[in-house]
Amino acid sequence: MRADQLRAAMVDGLLAAGRISSAPVERAFRSVPRHLFLPDEPAARAYEDEAVLTKWENGVAVSSASQPSMMAIMLEQLALRPGHRVLEIGAGTGYNAALMAEMVGPSGSVVAMDIDEDLVQGAAEHLAAAGRSATAGQVTLVAADGALGLPERAPYDRVVLTVGSWDIQPAWWHQLVPGGRLLLPLTVRGSQLSVALDLLPGPPAHLSSASVRSCAFVRLRGLGAGPESSRSLGVDGVTVQTAERRELDAAGFRALLGEPGRQRDSRVRLAALDLWDGLGLWLAVREPDVCRLLVSADASARTPSLRPAGMDGGTVALIAERGMAVLVPKDDAPSELDRRFPVAVRPYGSDGAAAAERLAALLEDWVDAGRPSAAELRLRAYPRDAEIAANGSVVHKAQSLLVLDWPDNPVARGHILNQ
Repeated sequence: MRADQLRAAMVDGLLAAGRISSAPVERAFRSVPRHLFLPDEPAARAYEDEAVLTKWENGVAVSSASQPSMMAIMLEQLALRPGHRVLEIGAGTGYNAALMAEMVGPSGSVVAMDIDEDLVQGAAEHLAAAGRSATAGQVTLVAADGALGLPERAPYDRVVLTVGSWDIQPAWWHQLVPGGRLLLPLTVRGSQLSVALDLLPGPPAHLSSASVRSCAFVRLRGLGAGPESSRSLGVDGVTVQTAERRELDAAGFRALLGEPGRQRDSRVRLAALDLWDGLGLWLAVREPDVCRLLVSADASARTPSLRPAGMDGGTVALIAERGMAVLVPKDDAPSELDRRFPVAVRPYGSDGAAAAERLAALLEDWVDAGRPSAAELRLRAYPRDAEIAANGSVVHKAQSLLVLDWPDNPVARGHILNQ
């Protein structure tokens, strides 16, 4: 199949799945040839709905060509219009900059930054190959640390990150026009959320979410790099993800896994996807004693997981002083991420029974609240020293203060968390 046919099929699939929902985003995807931004990949691979890792450092992926469906979701969130001035942090292959340039048109502009000079050079070559010069016209490429933005070209109507960020850097909203939009994959208690935030005057001036979606991106490097929330238990293939500043007794946690109690069945049915997008996010926002237990395929046969043995997975746990409670499948979990199955709560350690009772009650609360997910979450961001009266869960970051709430969901309100 020719590259243009593959591109048409990819776009048709994104439309059918509801990832593309507007004419400008559709036109951009139909116009820009993705395979020219992945010259080392076969055209068929370039038009699969999959992310393609493009650079590693010390065995860790640091850059990728994002999954087309996620790119479409974020472009819909970004709501670009002709004439918009855009700052992109994370130029990658240059493909997203080309899509945005199509959407803002000749009266608009796109500045795409990356911390690595080689990535910027590669993006320039890809844009040139696609007939979109990076040295003249709508797209300008810059090698610099994106945490600082690019003040000499500010202000921008849109600032977008295509790398995951733990915090919201002051430069990003200071370089927005009033009413402008910041879009970024933001880490909130372990979950990465694609959040579209509009700059509102206040008082105090703040960013307010227009939409929230789940996502997964490589992490921001440089001055804006955040703390690591996943810590190894000293067991191959098993890590624990907690609030970033919470102390963790890895040896004690590891020992607890050897003290399982009798599990209690729940009436609730979960899907593996709920580990991140539903229950796991809801619990992490409101309960500082909640953590995620992340399990590799090799460790899945001996460690609790909401996915079957032989697959990467994990589960949710509630930590007590001398015990914990863990969500486990009642029977075998299906391999499909979105298929619901019966679950149980398994206690560990001397305090495990009380923790299991509490976790079971929280599980029921989440169901009674309507199974809130990332899409219903609303988020406001303020400078870290802002004095506000918050009706919601408050998360303190290094540079910002986040207020999170699920509307019409009173059981999710009134919690203060430190990250």
